[in-house]
Amino acid sequence: MDETTLPNRVKKRVLVCFGTRPEVIKLAPVVFALRKQPEHFDCIVCSTGQHREMVDQALKPFGLKVDIQLDAMRRAGSIGLLTSALFELLDQTFNELNPDIVVVQGDTTSAFVGAMTAFYRRKRIAHVEAGLRTHDIFSPFPEEVNRVFISRIADYNFAPTRLSADNLLHEHVAPEKIQITGNTVVDALQYLSNKVTTSIPDGLNADLQNFIVHHKTILVTSHRRENFGEGLANICRSLLDIVAQLPQAGIIFPVHLNPNVWQAVHDILGNHPRIRLLEPVDYLTMLYLMNRSYCILSDSGGIQEEAPSLKKPLLILRENTERPECVDAGCALLVGTDVPKIVGNTLRLFNDSVFYQSMAECENPFGEGDAADKIAELLKA
Repeated sequence: MDETTLPNRVKKRVLVCFGTRPEVIKLAPVVFALRKQPEHFDCIVCSTGQHREMVDQALKPFGLKVDIQLDAMRRAGSIGLLTSALFELLDQTFNELNPDIVVVQGDTTSAFVGAMTAFYRRKRIAHVEAGLRTHDIFSPFPEEVNRVFISRIADYNFAPTRLSADNLLHEHVAPEKIQITGNTVVDALQYLSNKVTTSIPDGLNADLQNFIVHHKTILVTSHRRENFGEGLANICRSLLDIVAQLPQAGIIFPVHLNPNVWQAVHDILGNHPRIRLLEPVDYLTMLYLMNRSYCILSDSGGIQEEAPSLKKPLLILRENTERPECVDAGCALLVGTDVPKIVGNTLRLFNDSVFYQSMAECENPFGEGDAADKIAELLKA
């Protein structure tokens, strides 16, 4: 008898919890996969409000709406206050919904508190993108500690790669709690690929379109706490040096709204004619900018996975990475915030076509785009 015909079959209530834009991007495919099986899953989507504006931007291209909207940042002014607010709000939410499984992604404060609240209530925890490690508790901060804690209490650790799974095994996570699925960011990119390649996003004004047409653009993002201060200043000085030495280059930099980033970047780069500083852009616009860029400089974790999928060479503006697969595959280089490394490797990408092609054509180490379906099947079982 097929399992769906068994009379005692009980539908699982799954609460998918996120609070930041990368979480939306990587969990949207999981939501779709769960909702394709309504006979097995009652899927409820909760946004914590950690980054409300950027989450709302990320939801739109997927046509995804949240079922529960919390407002954690209204009472938060530090990591401690945010964590406290999330515990209170999520505890109330869990009390009302009584989920069977709680799905979190990655290493944010929302993911950490969502998993811990589920643990306190003895609910099953599914961790998407489990096992990423730098083995330095302060880099990235506080994300490295968040994801280590989540792995210790998760019932399902969905590792994107073999290396991530091995990290979990080395930490004595039980093998039966680990499954290699690939990374759901590849699923998201495939879902949105037609929208990215066939039309110019609404948020891209004529001046910026013209700028892209007439320059070899370098896309830059930086938001990591460990780069605040001198590190970010070095990144900005590197960009000035790059445009001084590459007259054909133009830089597009969507600037994070955190005052530690926004003010520093605008103070150093705000008046250069070949540098465009943008407010945060929606995900479709970001994908379009990545697609149209010549290369990318970023400290973002998600972009380390997206750049190989889009065949764009990436210089990682960090001292270490929890995604060494992209470095090992030849898709990316670690340059940190060292000015000579940033400038020298960018110039090499522009002046050495063999070097450029070796990075652009490397094999994507993050999967085939079927991770979300694998996750749904594993949760069903």
